[in-house]
This record gives sequence, structure tokens and C-alpha cells, in this order.
Amino acid sequence: MPNARPVPTVRRRRLGEALRRYRHNAGLTLDTAAEAMGWLGPKLSRIENASAHIRPTEVAELLRVYEITDSEVVDALEGLAKDARKQGWWQTYSGIVAPAYADYISLESDADCVREFAPLLVPGLLQTAAYARETVAAHATTRTPDEVAALAEVRLARQSVLTRPERPLKVWAIIGEAVLHQRFAARPNTMRDQLRRLLDAAEMPNVTVQVMQLDVTPHPGGAGGFSLVGFPGPMPDVVLLENLIGAAYVEGVDEVQVFADAFERIIAAALSPDDSLALIAQMEERHRK
Repeated sequence: MPNARPVPTVRRRRLGEALRRYRHNAGLTLDTAAEAMGWLGPKLSRIENASAHIRPTEVAELLRVYEITDSEVVDALEGLAKDARKQGWWQTYSGIVAPAYADYISLESDADCVREFAPLLVPGLLQTAAYARETVAAHATTRTPDEVAALAEVRLARQSVLTRPERPLKVWAIIGEAVLHQRFAARPNTMRDQLRRLLDAAEMPNVTVQVMQLDVTPHPGGAGGFSLVGFPGPMPDVVLLENLIGAAYVEGVDEVQVFADAFERIIAAALSPDDSLALIAQMEERHRK
């Protein structure tokens, strides 16, 4: 497969947005801040707009201009600058994985937690190989069989974040009950094995699974599914919204908070984790009969 080296622009966007926010908080214009760095205004504008790279040492110097001395903030933003061009394992699939999806995988690799409301599909981090192949084939309608196989491989490879030695990713998945009733005519054991996978995953200390019942009262999740990606330290969260032709990100702090508040209400509307696992176990048992 082609191995191009696209810049993981989502890291640059997060860094640029953070630097812009701290500049505004410091009451500085682009020109004033750039002059303090010995730059022209357009250079700082390009950095904030994620169209130019900034070295980690320059990040630290710029934050001093903004009178930011919190070591946690400085270390986090220096780390983003350092990793802006870092290539991950997914880059070997660069001819297959769309840029927005590659961005998401890089977010996932940096993240501390993912909170996902999944009304239509088992979240990718909790899928079996067979379920991944079947659902990728169903949704990637313009892809060749080889590309479908590669995308399924990518989906499974992403799951390594759940068991990484340092900071295993915390996942809180709320799954629509309708998802658990899916049928795969050509491979009838697919759903049984997927239900077992959910039960096994929920035994991990960093994974929580809830089910949103079919007869639940209206809640914010009625507007559609989303993934809320959280990061350690001072970095703001990011929301992913997906559809058949790609993905979109919500990155503004106030806008992301809308989804965070909605997720809390979705948690309250869903079955408790214990009751959810009991329901999944009952359904898995029925598949065995």
C-alpha cells in the first residue's frame, strides 16, 4: 500500500486553537504577540490556523509572552508541537484511510478517554473481526474487497489502545439496543460472538458499557451518535461526528461542552452498567440455543 506522509493536521489544529486562546486571554493582538517573538504577524496567524509548524522551544517562548507559567500547560503544548509530524502505524494505510479518519486515529492514540453514544453500531474499539468486516463492507459502498479488508484491519488495530502499557484508553460506550438485535444472514454466529466480546470487554477496568433501551423516553441522543474524545492535562476535548462520506470535528470549547452535557443525560437515560450487561448476557444466551 502507498505510504505517504501526510501531516496529522488535527494535532496542529488543537495546538493552534490553544495558542490562539491563550493569546486572547493575554489581551494581545496577532501583531503584538508576533513582534514579541521577532516574527511578522502572518507567521503567527499561520500557526494558529494550523497551516504552519512551530517548534517546541518556540511554543515555550510564546507561552512566556502570554505569561503562561503552568508547567502542565507548557508540557502539553510542547508535546503537541513535538508530535505534530509524528507518524503512526496507520500511515501504512494512507492510501486507504481517509485523512479525517487518520486524524481521528491520531486523536485516539493521544487520548485519555473516549465517551461514545452509538445508536446504530457497536463502537469500533469493541468490535470483533467478523463484525468489523461485515459492517465495513456494508458501509464502505465504494470500496473494493481489498480495501474493505484493509479498513477492517485498521479498525481492529485501533483496539490496542485499550491494553497499552501506559494509560490504557478509558472507554464509556452507550449502545442502542437495536444494535444488539442485528442479524448477519451469511454468518449467523457473528452477533453471538460480538455480544460475548462486549461482555468480555466490560470486564476490563477501563471499559464501561451501557445499553439504551428501545422504549426509553426522549433524550439528547435522539439527535444522533457521537464520540467525545478527552485528553490528559489541560487540552480541550474534541467531538467526532460521522456519516457515510466522512467525518466532521467539533473543537470549540463551548460547543464541545454541549456534547459533554448531553452525554451525562444519555448516561442517566440508559440502563445501568450492571443491568446492561445482564441484558447483553441474556441475548448472548439466546443466540446459543
